[in-house]
Amino acid sequence: MQTSSESRGGRGPQMWDERYAASDRVWSSGPNREVAAIVGDWPPGRALDLGAGEGRHALWLAERGWQVTAVDFSAVGIDRGREEGRSRGVEVEWVVADVTAWAPPAGTAFDLVLVAYLHVPEDVFSRLGQWLSPGGALVVVGHALRNLTDGVGGPQDPSILHTTEQLRAASSGLEVERCEEVLRPTDAGDAIDVVLVARRPADRAAG
Repeated sequence: MQTSSESRGGRGPQMWDERYAASDRVWSSGPNREVAAIVGDWPPGRALDLGAGEGRHALWLAERGWQVTAVDFSAVGIDRGREEGRSRGVEVEWVVADVTAWAPPAGTAFDLVLVAYLHVPEDVFSRLGQWLSPGGALVVVGHALRNLTDGVGGPQDPSILHTTEQLRAASSGLEVERCEEVLRPTDAGDAIDVVLVARRPADRAAG
């Protein structure tokens, strides 16, 4: 199951193709504020944006000098990101694929794997650390399970929502630098998100 951003849980690429095609833009053009705060000052390297949607994070990273691969199962979303990249004069490797089945080419390693409002099974999370270069970081920002009872908006399927304990468990073999809930103000009130920053040790392989 691939889901991304607000209420994407369980819906397939056809629905998202139709939704993207029906609107000039579904999501904001700029990065999520938590993503920007975490990654904004990092030196550029090679990045993977999983569940890229219309490409807002991929394009933002590319403009900051990152070499970016963006993966999403919506061909319309990817095409929109590609067109916007042309208009902004930045290059991104755009890939139409289901992130639950996709894997990078053998030998490919990333300095950043970004998972922003993409809710996938834990077995997918558990293999992301294997795609990191030594010293590379996994950054996850997503809807918290507790948002169902104490927050607003977001997917309503508890099976795809995050807890800090689940994210820590999925980061086995990585050094967790940050794993916590954060509040995200919305017009309807505060939503509760979870944030994970976990890094592959520079001197040994991830488990």
